[in-house]
Amino acid sequence: MKLLVAIFSLAGISMAVKGQLKKDYPIQPVAFTQVQVTDNFWAPKIRVNAETTIPYTLEQCKKTGRIDNFRRAAHTLPGDKMTEYTFDDTDVYKVIEGASYSLQMKKDLALERYLDTLIAIIGAAQEKDGYLYTFRTVNASQPHAWIGARRWEEEEDLSHELYNSGHLFEAAVAHYQATGKRNLLNIAVKNADLLVKTFGFGKEERFPGHQIVETGLTKMYRVTGNRSYLDLAKFFLDVRGPGKKYSGEYNQSYKKVTAQHEAVGHAVRATYMYTGMADVAALTGDTQYLHAIDDIWQDVVEKKLYITGGIGATGNGEAFGKPYDLPNMSAYAETCAAIANVYWNSRMFLLHGDAKYIDVLERTLYNGLLSGVSLSGDRFFYPNPLMSMGQHQRSAWFGCACCISNMTRFLPSMPGYIYAQNKNDLYINLFAGNTANITLPAGKVTLIQQTNYPWDGKIAVTVHPAKAMQFNLHIRIPEWASGKPVPGNLYFGADSDAKQPPVILVNGEQVTYKMEKGYAVLTRNWKKGDKVSFEFPMETEKVLASDSVASDRNRFALQRGPIMYCLEGPDNKDAVVQNIVVDKSAAVNAVYRPDFLNGVTVLEMQGTAASRQLNTDQLISTTQMVTAIPYYTWANRGPSEMTVWIPYEASAARPKPAPTIASKSKVSASTPNKRMYMALNDQYEPLNAQDKNSLYLHWWPKHNTLEWVQYDFDQEYTVSGSQVYWYDDSPFGDCRIPASWKILYKQGDQWIPVKQLTPYTVTKDKYDSVQFEPVKTTALKLEIQLPAENASGIHEWIVK
Repeated sequence: MKLLVAIFSLAGISMAVKGQLKKDYPIQPVAFTQVQVTDNFWAPKIRVNAETTIPYTLEQCKKTGRIDNFRRAAHTLPGDKMTEYTFDDTDVYKVIEGASYSLQMKKDLALERYLDTLIAIIGAAQEKDGYLYTFRTVNASQPHAWIGARRWEEEEDLSHELYNSGHLFEAAVAHYQATGKRNLLNIAVKNADLLVKTFGFGKEERFPGHQIVETGLTKMYRVTGNRSYLDLAKFFLDVRGPGKKYSGEYNQSYKKVTAQHEAVGHAVRATYMYTGMADVAALTGDTQYLHAIDDIWQDVVEKKLYITGGIGATGNGEAFGKPYDLPNMSAYAETCAAIANVYWNSRMFLLHGDAKYIDVLERTLYNGLLSGVSLSGDRFFYPNPLMSMGQHQRSAWFGCACCISNMTRFLPSMPGYIYAQNKNDLYINLFAGNTANITLPAGKVTLIQQTNYPWDGKIAVTVHPAKAMQFNLHIRIPEWASGKPVPGNLYFGADSDAKQPPVILVNGEQVTYKMEKGYAVLTRNWKKGDKVSFEFPMETEKVLASDSVASDRNRFALQRGPIMYCLEGPDNKDAVVQNIVVDKSAAVNAVYRPDFLNGVTVLEMQGTAASRQLNTDQLISTTQMVTAIPYYTWANRGPSEMTVWIPYEASAARPKPAPTIASKSKVSASTPNKRMYMALNDQYEPLNAQDKNSLYLHWWPKHNTLEWVQYDFDQEYTVSGSQVYWYDDSPFGDCRIPASWKILYKQGDQWIPVKQLTPYTVTKDKYDSVQFEPVKTTALKLEIQLPAENASGIHEWIVK
């Protein structure tokens, strides 16, 4: 009973503080705690997160030493050996945040007690003045290279001291709101007070190297009402800019934040910063940031957004690429970036009330975000590519586990994106079976949404106001339902005919409505039991990309409702999909399969498969049935070929290799990553040395070593020539063409250098060829001397 009194008492304090906030977003989300999801799509995923992912991630934090970091910093555990990264503390914070959200949905006393134990361990590691950063406090005999000699010294680069604080603040707020307990909140307040004392103009004038502390501070302000936290969040934005040691595009400090108008650098840092800019603008009423983030949003949706909603095209810096540079095989599209993209677009909607932001949010949510976790809840993706030759597979854990803990904290909060309100304007943004209890100025209202979305477009919303009352119901009409895949002109439907707006019925009778910013607005005096029903056309759409996106030319992507599709090996002939061609006019049949991949709609169509032949450029084309599955479900059956963008011209396909000496060989190499071996003999012609849509084998991070690859033939052959196409990702990557190379052949148990007839050349962006005296052998070895300061790699190795 005392606990309940404490919870209600503290909740009352929080609500009182909330009432004192003078400014905030004009539109407010309906908290996920007021929305109980009951559907067959999201409810099972939230349940798997609670029952599998959260316990699994907590256990991994224990096994990998992340919890021991705190014990060692508190000197309750001997030794000073820490984990790999200075931000590993945040994985513990993020899992506490996710577990707290889960507790808000369903009480679990055992989990709550375990969190209390964790919080005590965290508190013991905090220094007296509030500093909490285990990698420094442990006082290791050999300190981590990133932390610097004194506090904050390397913050603008790699120390992540403020990044750790930001995730601590978010976890503390979530835990306090879930349990009413102040044990973690008190730790956070002590740390936040230290930051307020330390940072500011005329004090430590440093910006966070990795943004997140800004949104953490705004959450702390909302809960405590302490204005200094909001002021500090604004300072961290305003102090960011050129002239510092680590200023640059990578961490969005190449210009003042208000002077930035395009998305550059590390995609997660960037979108966390844009989210923080929106928060500070809303809470202070200072709109100076809005012009910048409005322009940046436009830059992303027009030039830098994957059709899956993923952002961050390149692994080099985990960053946004150049405009329209959206490679598929090497797409980074980090899971953390997808989550941050949802946060950012949610804020943009709360600022502007425009459905276009929810269109992007929904696309990201169902595709590029959801793909980050397996159906089982215990296997994960860090990058989310749009094409694979089988070199990608889900992992049980990562050394850098940010995406795993981020997914853990995000999924329980998903119901909080379904509804929003602004006075007596009530928004339905997402479609999922649920029951929501909402308080408007006009009174309380319960909404019951019934739907089998995203597999079915029929939606019914029953309205139960506590009393008859008038309010405006805004129903989002997704852009995909009107034939437009996303806002902007980056992607468009192959069928350019505009779709008719949906018919909306109230109590079975058609009603007229007006459209405002992408919403159908119904204004009426609502009575208990009023039923709103409508249906979106669940037609399969073939989506094309702007011709400026070179990677997607002569290809289409399949979309049905909010779901993007892909072809995956297990569902198609010979487990090969890169050689498939489907005509743009091909009929597509949608079939719901309840027992497949936890219940999904698959798409079936006729296509052809292309295969190469020996000694000719003519391709063999055979007809076959082609099956597509939802993109978010791929790689749940092990590594395999996959593609989102399907060729409709044979020239865009990768024909099945011809049965050459190389393609029939067994590959081995001095790098243990066997998933790269298939690059050597896939017969794909790279566009250039750094073609990221081509497979390649590399030896990074090795430098100045002698490496090798080997072909063991299927029988003895006489060979007299070889060609090699090198991988070189200069100027930004670390791979360069090699210092030298040579060919050896196997004779008995010996490796003998071939007697060359032409010199070994080393060139970039073309094949290097060597002719040698014919040898009869069962194997060839290619030896490569790596450059003194770089690694090297290979796209293709041909034997003649």
